[in-house]
Amino acid sequence: MRILLSDTGKRYNREWIFRHLTYTFESGKAYAITGSNGSGKSTLLQILSGALTHSEGSVAYTLNDETIEPNLVYKHVSVVAPYLELPEEMTLIEFLDFHFQFKPILPGTTVESIIETIGLHKAKDKQIRYFSSGMKQRVKLAQAVFSNTSAVLFDEPCTNLDSEGFGLYQHLVEQYCSNRLLVVSSNDKNEYLFCKFILPVGNLNT
Repeated sequence: MRILLSDTGKRYNREWIFRHLTYTFESGKAYAITGSNGSGKSTLLQILSGALTHSEGSVAYTLNDETIEPNLVYKHVSVVAPYLELPEEMTLIEFLDFHFQFKPILPGTTVESIIETIGLHKAKDKQIRYFSSGMKQRVKLAQAVFSNTSAVLFDEPCTNLDSEGFGLYQHLVEQYCSNRLLVVSSNDKNEYLFCKFILPVGNLNT
């Protein structure tokens, strides 16, 4: 998958979050979007995911050199972010079964094996409302990483995770994301140490 930004900018009302961004993101590579709080990291990530519309310039998506229409981008992208909520009335196994009706599960995995991998097998029949914040973050990581998408976008992926959870995050990235387009939005270097390409958003403001 390839995402091409050409002279792209985003503003809210009269305030520009960033402008004149030309950049290419490609499968098999890991990118970090860095910057201080309020610099526009999450905004850029949401534009890449297709959830937000840019204000100027263009954003183009291709897969195997074929254009992906903007209204179909969601099929090819998975997102982990603190602002994305889980359906708390569902149990863990109900949620994952439900989720993978909309996005295909990664080949070679099952809902049961995913729950085992993220260490929540004892809580599979518990409603998500009773999960700790760290458990919920593990579920968010799982639903994104184990979706068979070409791109995985992480926004502050280790929010609420303890050291064991951070180790899980690293394992998921190493084991399941190496051949995909991977983007991490964070101001914590430990979350993107594996990224070879760094895009500091704060330098794009006018």
